[in-house]
Amino acid sequence: MILVDTALERREREGRPIRVGLVGAGYMGRGIALELLAPVAGMRLAAVANRTLAGAARAYREAGVPAASAVASVAALDDAIAAGRPAVTDDALLLCRAQGLDVVVECTGDVEFGARVATAAIAHGKHVVLVNAELDATVGPILKVHADRRGVVITNTDGDEPGVAMNLYRFVKMLGYRPVAAGNFKGMIDPYRTPETQRAFALAHYQQPRMITSFADGTKLAMEATILANATGFRVARRGMYGHRCAHVRDTLSLFPLDELLAGGIVDYVLGAEPHTGAFVLGYTDHPVKQEYLRYFKMGDGPLYAFYTPYHLPHLQVVPTIARAALFGDATVAPRGAPVCDVLTVAKRDLKAGDILDGIGGFTCYGTIDNAEIARRDNLLPMGLSEGCRLVRDVARDEAIAYEDVVLPEGRLADRLRAEQAAHFAEAVHA
Repeated sequence: MILVDTALERREREGRPIRVGLVGAGYMGRGIALELLAPVAGMRLAAVANRTLAGAARAYREAGVPAASAVASVAALDDAIAAGRPAVTDDALLLCRAQGLDVVVECTGDVEFGARVATAAIAHGKHVVLVNAELDATVGPILKVHADRRGVVITNTDGDEPGVAMNLYRFVKMLGYRPVAAGNFKGMIDPYRTPETQRAFALAHYQQPRMITSFADGTKLAMEATILANATGFRVARRGMYGHRCAHVRDTLSLFPLDELLAGGIVDYVLGAEPHTGAFVLGYTDHPVKQEYLRYFKMGDGPLYAFYTPYHLPHLQVVPTIARAALFGDATVAPRGAPVCDVLTVAKRDLKAGDILDGIGGFTCYGTIDNAEIARRDNLLPMGLSEGCRLVRDVARDEAIAYEDVVLPEGRLADRLRAEQAAHFAEAVHA
């Protein structure tokens, strides 16, 4: 974002950097800390919260900051921020309440914990950047309502595929072409993968087996596609998406029925396609002169044209996301209104009454995408709320699990937000 870099440089000259608090110091959180501590002109990482102080301190240490002050109160955190001292805490809500922070980056991947952080940050007037597709896909639309009421931005991040695709979507639309499809590249999908099958790969890459499982079994893909659908208004053509295998992203020009694309647009993904990473958007025009120009520039004969970004770098691209939110009130990718798609909970194996679902990246279930109207009609359990639910009946492998099939854990904020989301948008429809 060229406009963003000059705005950040101006904030640096003025001595008014954006002050950022980071929640979560896992693999991705530490990468974000490393970039923000580079440092970035016009931006400062002021505090890191993690469930262990040692993990928060590690994020600073790996970025070359050997000492950070441990704080246990809002007053102590604000004092550290005012003095320019790096701060660490095991209480994430301190970051939400501190006067000295402008933006909270939520990077835990945990739905319930993330919901508590996001709602508290919004309530205290902070912009929120979600590096937490799990939360966004589950209750993102209602969190956006809360943020709008408070006059702050909540956004998923550029660098993750929904943000990369949304940048392309806006670019294509700005050029005067009609975006009709958007999605991800994937190398493989196997819904029956488990933390045991993924353990060796995860450890070799310093990752958690459950996280890697959520990538391999398609749950994370479904959540990213849902975020993109909710931001663009695009739907899925069928449950789980097509997921065509092809050699190159340009092959998408002939993979989807044109009437389906023109009916309102779809989110989808391609398997094995070069460039293998990033995101794509298909743009449409039937204007013969525009088509001639695009033919000259080797974009094909039309009426569909493939635009794609051959990389996604979440820890790097979070910087323009933070700046766009804090300086311009612009969300990289956020729900446009009511949920368009949803991520369903599907049995990974035959399950018995009394079994406890172990949630995202586990042994019992995987997530798949469908249109939100189907999820509402059949009262289907969102994957983001599945962890800890107890089954009250037997469920066969590959069967979608409904709310009436489970007993929910008590006292979860995420369940209350989900109920509020359903009620809010039902009222909006009937208003």
